[in-house]
Amino acid sequence: MAIENLKRGKPEAERAEDDAKVRAVVEATLADIEARGDAAVRELAVKFDGYDRESYRLSAEEIEAIIAKVSARDMEDIKFAQAQVVNFAKAQRDSMRDVEVETLPGVILGHKNIPVQSVGCYVPGGKFPMVASAHMSVATAKVAGVPRIIAATPPFEGEPNPAVIAAMHLGGAHEIYVLGGIQAVGAMAIGTETIEPVHLLVGPGNAFVAEAKRQLYGRVGIDLFAGPTETMVIADETVDAEICATDLLGQAEHGYNSPACLITNSKKLAEATLAECDRLLEILPTAGTARVSWEEYGDVVLCDTYDEMLKVANDMAYEHVQVMTDRDDWFLEHMHSYGALFLGPRTNVANGDKVIGTNHTLPTNKAGRYTGGLWVGKFLKTHSYQRVTTDEAAAMIGAYGSRLCLLEGFVGHAEQCNVRVRRYGGKNVGYGEAAE
Repeated sequence: MAIENLKRGKPEAERAEDDAKVRAVVEATLADIEARGDAAVRELAVKFDGYDRESYRLSAEEIEAIIAKVSARDMEDIKFAQAQVVNFAKAQRDSMRDVEVETLPGVILGHKNIPVQSVGCYVPGGKFPMVASAHMSVATAKVAGVPRIIAATPPFEGEPNPAVIAAMHLGGAHEIYVLGGIQAVGAMAIGTETIEPVHLLVGPGNAFVAEAKRQLYGRVGIDLFAGPTETMVIADETVDAEICATDLLGQAEHGYNSPACLITNSKKLAEATLAECDRLLEILPTAGTARVSWEEYGDVVLCDTYDEMLKVANDMAYEHVQVMTDRDDWFLEHMHSYGALFLGPRTNVANGDKVIGTNHTLPTNKAGRYTGGLWVGKFLKTHSYQRVTTDEAAAMIGAYGSRLCLLEGFVGHAEQCNVRVRRYGGKNVGYGEAAE
């Protein structure tokens, strides 16, 4: 096997150093929010967003006035995109069934899918107003039946972004806060004098938001670790350099640390894509951001075979994986570690980000090895229950349970089973004895 790196991003050691700095800042900030509540949140909002107001929660009247600023065409587009997300979320919800089954005569086992009771949805928006993120979290939570949905987004150019607020409101948010960054997720998870804490945090964000969610996990649930956007293009000579470079740089514009990787078995395509990236970076309006990501976090990996391409892709476990080859279905069958797949040149990551209906909150930093992305099921908890309906079943299961408890040395556990054997089976089993 021959795998050659034609371009590499910054070394892992340097990336780890950056991560350590972020961890320290987040830890101190969350501790401050816990200690000082609203006062700390206000100071952070003023410091990082230059935004101060009496209450960071928007009133119903403010929401109405802000939404009125959205043009009719923009509102139509927002509603269309949200409908696609809701339709797919409903299909996913319908696939999750409550279960009740009689596993033995008189033994009933089941599970119920119960919505999380409160969720905090973070919608990024300081640099780019992420309208679509509101559909992905707020609207999906509503489909799941979450009874309290709160949403937070930073101000955009000094004001709440009308399109983002509209998407949050239409999606079903019960409370909307104009807060960003660590202060937003910290306030929603920890709670303050004016914000009741939630049970679950969801939504993408920058490195600081992702790290804050990681540190808050346990105190609250989280959807997944969704850090800076990652995009991978798996391509062969069935496509050209323009489409590959466009798909790489189209996601690299997210931030200064958004990894983008091309995996190919064509040296010609690899070299042409490198040249095309250079050309596009001279004309792309967001090149100031995309260039840094491409230079510091961009990779081009040249492989000999499709099997090698598959292995590299699964090992890297990137968030977005655009597959454009003569065997896209083969990659669909064999890929096992990724956020979402985009199959064929007719689709692209931007479709998934904004409109097509799948959720764009996806695992990064190799988390695709153990979790998929945000979906309606993340807002539901599957809880089991059991019921024994006959004396015979109580005595029979109790006898097994008694012996297995004593096998492990749990005498008190065994007695829970024995009392049922005595009561429902008519057998006189003494304390600490195994039921026969």
